[in-house]
Amino acid sequence: MGDRLRVSDLARAAGISVQQVRTYVETGVLPPVDRTPSGYRVFTDLHAEALTAARQLAAGHGWGTTRLVLSAVHTGDLETALAALDASHALLHRERGELAAVRDALKSVVTDQPSHPATGHRRLRIGQVARAVGVKPPVLRLWESRGLLRPEREPATGYRVYPRTEQVAARIAALLRRAHHPLDTIGAVLEELRTSGSPDRVLEELTHRERDLHRRSLQRLQASAALHAYLRYQGLAP
Repeated sequence: MGDRLRVSDLARAAGISVQQVRTYVETGVLPPVDRTPSGYRVFTDLHAEALTAARQLAAGHGWGTTRLVLSAVHTGDLETALAALDASHALLHRERGELAAVRDALKSVVTDQPSHPATGHRRLRIGQVARAVGVKPPVLRLWESRGLLRPEREPATGYRVYPRTEQVAARIAALLRRAHHPLDTIGAVLEELRTSGSPDRVLEELTHRERDLHRRSLQRLQASAALHAYLRYQGLAP
C-alpha cells in the first residue's frame, strides 16, 4: 500500500532511531513488513500512517496500551483494540470521580460536617478503609509507618480503626499516590491539613491534578482521532 520508504526516512520523519522502528515492527506497533529478495525490509505509507497513530496513542494512553491496541489492529482483532481503549478511558473517568469525592471529603473535614450524616462518624477497620480507597491493607500500614496515617486502636482487640478524619486522609493519600506524588509530598499535604485546618495546600494539589487530567483527556481525544484516521486508511472504519 503506497510508495516504498526507507527505514531511515521513516525514523527521521518521526524523530526516532532506526532501531526503534524495527522494535515497533517486532512488538506489533507497526504492521508486518515484507522483504526484498536480498532481505531488506520494505516499508510503505501504511507504516508511516501507523507510526503517526502510534505516537498519538502513546501520548494519550501510554506505550503499554498503544502496543496492545495496535498489535490487535494488525492481527485483525479490532474488538480487543477498542476494548483496551475503553478501559483506558474508564480509568480517566474513575479519576474524575475520585477527585470529586476527595473535594467533598476535604470540605467535610474542614467544616467538621460528615459527608453522610448517618455514617459520617463511623470508625472503620483497615480492610474496610483499604477497599474504600482502592489499595491493599499493607499499603495503609506502610503509609502509617511513614506518618501519613494515624489510626487508633481498639482497646479490647488492638485492631486498627480509622475515624472519619483518617478515612479522608487515606482517600487523599491514595489519590495523590496514583498521581505519582512522592510520599514526602503527600505527608506534607496531610500534615498541613491536620495542623492548620487549611485546605489551601490540598486544594492546590487537587487543582494541579484536575489540570493534568484535563490535559490527558484532550490527548486521548487526539489519540482517538488519529486511530480512527489510521483505521480509515486501511478501510477498517467509515
